[in-house]
Amino acid sequence: MPVENDDRLLTALLESMEVGLAALDADGVVTHWNREAGRLLGWSADEAVGRRGLEGWAVRQADAEAVRAQLQGAPEGVRTLEEFPLLTSDGRRVLVRAQVSSVRSECGDTLGHYFAFSEAGAQIELERSLGLAQSLLDDAPTGIVLVDADLRPATVSDTAARWLDRARAALLGHPLGEVLGEGVQELESALQHTLSTGKPLGGVKLWIALRADPVRRRCVRSEFVRLGSPLGEEPVPLGVVWLFEDVTLQERADQENAVLRFRANQLRRAGLAAAECQDGLEAAVGYLDFVLAGFADHALLDVLREDALIRVAAAPTGAFRPGGGLTPLGLPTRYGEVHPALRALERGGSVCVSDAGTPPGGVGAVPAAPGWAALRHWPAGTLHGLSTPLRSRGRSHGVLTFLRGAGRQRFDRADTDFAEDVAARVAAAVDLDAASR
Repeated sequence: MPVENDDRLLTALLESMEVGLAALDADGVVTHWNREAGRLLGWSADEAVGRRGLEGWAVRQADAEAVRAQLQGAPEGVRTLEEFPLLTSDGRRVLVRAQVSSVRSECGDTLGHYFAFSEAGAQIELERSLGLAQSLLDDAPTGIVLVDADLRPATVSDTAARWLDRARAALLGHPLGEVLGEGVQELESALQHTLSTGKPLGGVKLWIALRADPVRRRCVRSEFVRLGSPLGEEPVPLGVVWLFEDVTLQERADQENAVLRFRANQLRRAGLAAAECQDGLEAAVGYLDFVLAGFADHALLDVLREDALIRVAAAPTGAFRPGGGLTPLGLPTRYGEVHPALRALERGGSVCVSDAGTPPGGVGAVPAAPGWAALRHWPAGTLHGLSTPLRSRGRSHGVLTFLRGAGRQRFDRADTDFAEDVAARVAAAVDLDAASR
């Protein structure tokens, strides 16, 4: 009974194979011919089993000697990969790619040969797909991560592992949240959408930071494609392929260019409006509301008159109410000796300051330390200040100060350049007003 069960199991395995399989004994008689071999060549098992050799029916006479040498030439215990033509039942010649092996006894005598085969074209296509997948994982400059249905990495390319700063093995099977900090929710949302709908997502830009380096934010342009198994009657989701490319430098350059274009347009509009003002001070004040948009939360204009800084304007208009420690319009400022405005006036250059509790980058900063803004006579909640002297015709005419709160970053070099450009225009207007008095 066990032997009968083994024979049934072997038959079932042979019939369920997805490649053709044929076996010949030491005399060249066909002993096995599975269902896939019959489908590929058209010869049924009843027609094939028992025949001596393949020539004349499954192999042309002209090809018989070469095919016989390939089938019988496999070394002991080694499978060789061979290509040779076979003949279908309707007379067509089919090139097949086969794995050939010989079966030998303990004494070394040849007991037979078998070969598993499929059409060479289909086999080459499979190998090409496998080779493409391997090259993408090993050599492609694009990061590739295959995420399973539980949103855990199942396959990671070399590029992706380097970008995520982890070894491949350390990433597999672990939640993305263990590696990524900022941006992980957006990433998981895109993966879930692709997994549930099956529709690919393309051109998605995500700002991501690694947990090991939370300060360094990077932009990745991502594509998401769902994988489905072709073996089931309906595609079974195998996961989502996340393909990404680091475009941080390009994205920052695009953002900077957009900011420059916007600021240049605001300056142009402010200049056109100032040209219609008959009063120089009115023109100077008119600049503030134009340049404040997208740049800062508040702007203060202090003009130097008789060795005292007088508050002449504040933007946005109406933002400063009497009280609260802020200098009312028309009155001298009460800045201390180390105030940024006085330092800028003294040195003839811009001065930037930030609350000591502000983390690098400035966005999402903690509230300003109690008294930090009030000590400088600035609105409550101010975290960053930039004071620029008003210089015209070789003399200082006052100070222009821009202020930012917790929702903005600290002032950088580009911000300082823009503030100085605005200050030069405002200074010319203030100078004109002073000359006309």
